[in-house]
Amino acid sequence: MESDFYKNLIDNNKKWVAAKLDSDPNYFKKLEKGQSPPLLWIGCSDSRVPANEIIGAIPGEVFVHRNIANMVVHSDMNMLSVLDYAVNVLKIKHIIVCGHYGCGGVKAAMGSKSYGLADNWIRHIRDVYRQHQKELGDITDEEKAFDRFVEFNAMEQVYNLAKTSIVQNAWERGQELFLHGWVYGVGTGIVKDLEVNFSCNSQLEEFYKLGII
Repeated sequence: MESDFYKNLIDNNKKWVAAKLDSDPNYFKKLEKGQSPPLLWIGCSDSRVPANEIIGAIPGEVFVHRNIANMVVHSDMNMLSVLDYAVNVLKIKHIIVCGHYGCGGVKAAMGSKSYGLADNWIRHIRDVYRQHQKELGDITDEEKAFDRFVEFNAMEQVYNLAKTSIVQNAWERGQELFLHGWVYGVGTGIVKDLEVNFSCNSQLEEFYKLGII
């Protein structure tokens, strides 16, 4: 039997369409023509972190990839496919990796509890903890350590983006492409710019630079 929740989803869609057409009769016809978003957003799957709403963007302005804890994993073909399409086909100019305070994936990586299949994904987050173990271990307040770990994780994913051949090849071609790291406050709605930014290969450490083909 169809639940009220599910039925409401269909009803809400109809109301949303009607509202959009009321404000602009050609709203969907414009979207139908294609997309040329200036931004790729790599964020967490958390339902409290809607990419478009956070930055006041409309449909067509943000190309989005989401996974647990906003990770950029070099063996993740899903993420790499999205990145390749965004950079080489859509020619986006900005990539934002946005973490969020209170992230369940990051919290899980701070402990030793097993989560089944997800343990394989969480291990990548634990690798970030290992890199910053000294500083995080010096923070005696558990919540502050949690917040700082969220920030470190977002920053490391920006570094991981810069290490990809997709991004490095774009820079080598002279393509304009900027990488940024943010953290979103679920309880405040405010984003924090972590001030970790890349825009060219020369900003990379030498041993991460790839032989460009």
